[in-house]
Amino acid sequence: MGLAAAGTLLGSLALYSASRGVRARREVPRDGRMMVIDGTPLHVVDRSQGPAIVMIHGLGGQLRNFNYGVADRLAERHRVILIDRPGAGYSSVMSDGRTGIVAQADLIARLIEVMELDRPLLVGHSLGAAIALALAERWPHLVRGLALIAPLTQPLTTLPRATETLAALPRSLRLALAAMVAVPLGRLAGERTMASAFAPEPVAPDFMTRGGGMLSMQPGVLASALTDIGRAQGEMAEIAAGFPTMSLPAHILFAREDRVLEPDLHGARTAAALPNGRLEMVEGGHMLPITQPDLTARFIEGAWRESASPIS
Repeated sequence: MGLAAAGTLLGSLALYSASRGVRARREVPRDGRMMVIDGTPLHVVDRSQGPAIVMIHGLGGQLRNFNYGVADRLAERHRVILIDRPGAGYSSVMSDGRTGIVAQADLIARLIEVMELDRPLLVGHSLGAAIALALAERWPHLVRGLALIAPLTQPLTTLPRATETLAALPRSLRLALAAMVAVPLGRLAGERTMASAFAPEPVAPDFMTRGGGMLSMQPGVLASALTDIGRAQGEMAEIAAGFPTMSLPAHILFAREDRVLEPDLHGARTAAALPNGRLEMVEGGHMLPITQPDLTARFIEGAWRESASPIS
């Protein structure tokens, strides 16, 4: 292939990625308001009244992962705050250039302060649970307890070398690669990727819109996800090292058939390391907030009740 043809192909791929982003934002519009926290615009949904619950979605996710059904049930008794993590959904990357789990934990801690929330229960799914754990370690006075769903809690056992290399690139290069390669390839492999994330449960037929799935196929979101994965290995080792000193109640919900994260490693080992850790095992896969919203909401309500009366 000549240089001219290669340039035309790459340009076409970039245009395709841009059009996918426009379509995603049209079909999955903003649900909340933009709040600027320490210079970083965050997309936040603030629903109902009552004791506060703050919910943090996982890798490649968006706040509709919780707004799909869990938030409706919790909003009957609680004030529910949903956040698009920095670099995900409609939220911007952090204005100070920081990236990774700890940086996002610090920013969400500032959001809790700015919103003047009275020690909310912190809920995290998958990578969002890692952020919740980091926040609880660094800012324990700001939160009441943790409800962790299919959580990333330990260093990943395997991480592709290519992922580490891509994550280390400047953001401008990661954006270009995401636009020219990752978005088109992600579109081709989308059904297989989603099936693996949901397995053994079926993919929700309206996940791409009602669940916010379409917003993951944007160059900026993919570039941020690469960074999150690349930094997770080192950061999770430090976070996990602090588990024995964490006194907050921490409730963990895991599905036995989860094919994204290992329940024994990220569930049982962590629950045993946390002084006030509890593990609940259920049937199902990784996407419990989508596939089993009633069960997930009950788990969160139970975590709230026990966090309001700390485990002895």
